[in-house]
Amino acid sequence: MSIPTPSRVNLTRRGLFAAGAVVGGSALLSGCLGASPTSNGASNANVALTLQSSLSDPKPKAALEQVVKGYTTYPTTLNTVAIEQFRAQLSTYLTSSNPPDVLTWYAGSVARDYASKGLLLDLSDMWTGNGACAKFSPALKSLSSDANGKQIFVPTNYYWWSVFYRKSAFAEWGVKAPTTWDEFMALCETLKGKGISPLTNGTGSTAWMASGWFDYLDLRINGASYHRELLAGKHSFDSAEVRKVMDTYATLIPYFDPKGRSYTWQEAATPLINKKAGMYLIGAFVTQAFPAADVDDVDFFSVPPINSSVPSAEEAPTDGYFASAATKNAAATKDLLGYLASAKEQQLFIAQSGSSNLPTSSEVDSSGFSALVQKGMKLLASTQEITQFFNRDSSDALQATADAALTKFLDNPTQVATILTDWQTAAKKVWGS
Repeated sequence: MSIPTPSRVNLTRRGLFAAGAVVGGSALLSGCLGASPTSNGASNANVALTLQSSLSDPKPKAALEQVVKGYTTYPTTLNTVAIEQFRAQLSTYLTSSNPPDVLTWYAGSVARDYASKGLLLDLSDMWTGNGACAKFSPALKSLSSDANGKQIFVPTNYYWWSVFYRKSAFAEWGVKAPTTWDEFMALCETLKGKGISPLTNGTGSTAWMASGWFDYLDLRINGASYHRELLAGKHSFDSAEVRKVMDTYATLIPYFDPKGRSYTWQEAATPLINKKAGMYLIGAFVTQAFPAADVDDVDFFSVPPINSSVPSAEEAPTDGYFASAATKNAAATKDLLGYLASAKEQQLFIAQSGSSNLPTSSEVDSSGFSALVQKGMKLLASTQEITQFFNRDSSDALQATADAALTKFLDNPTQVATILTDWQTAAKKVWGS
């Protein structure tokens, strides 16, 4: 099983599907011109569209091919290559004289950056009235907007982060999921008193996992707007606001499994599975690590609020599509996007791709989904804001600075002032590059 990164997580049937979750989403986006193209053979030859896809893994690739085959309004050619090639050539696609009309990618800073350069098509009319995205949640609309409030992205699937635990373990220990931060800290103390590691995490070779708690604490203390601005370089990592986040993070360190600094994210799931640890802040892909027979025992709660004055927010890495501003036919391009965003096509992709991401359309039939997945859908539908993981809201380069700073902090929390100063220095180099 491959190790997921913040921007590449394949959720398998062994995970959520084992609990009856026939849900899906993209296994993360990759595509490139020049690959073996497929065409839907539509009869309207006046307008021809190109969909540049990064879904190169076999099941998602075949699933998208099937979806595109069913689109008959305009002839559409689907080009697919590997994600790293797509990532490297994305700016070339968008600045070329003949760009693809539609491209797969994910919501967040990259999309907003391209929009700020005038490279993405304004899709705002798809989010109003009878538009294909009009019934998507306000949080998804915010996530899909540029700095000027225009919508430039069509989200079609996402997955959620939360604090996961085993229901049977909580029952055996006589504890319940907390709803306030004080209850959460009291729960950590209770579990520690029982000889159980309250929290597990895998920050060894998967050091990016340390960003999960940083993201959530910043969201709970300073709010989603501040968090996005911080990662965009509008605030400083050595500011008083971030110091408050780190001071709160420091209160959690005594409750982490001390072996977590050597664990991968998968290895950190083992004590949770074996009831040696109580809770794990992680994406829903954690269910991959559980034996199939135990997946129904998995439950979660959202990180409790800390500052009641900030809007609710959840981390939900979100995939979908944006379109080139230089498309030769904006109406046709939006028609294709509307088709891809429809409940029917989301459902088809879900059934064929083998991924366990959640659909963004509330009109997808969720009756066959597991209780865990339905709960995840409700969580994301009800939150006021959705953010991505650290690197999606910034860049892979800034993620590297976070990995260095946060792992140093976990090892030496008393050195927080120096660590934050160094982090800011490293971040400025990334922002200035």
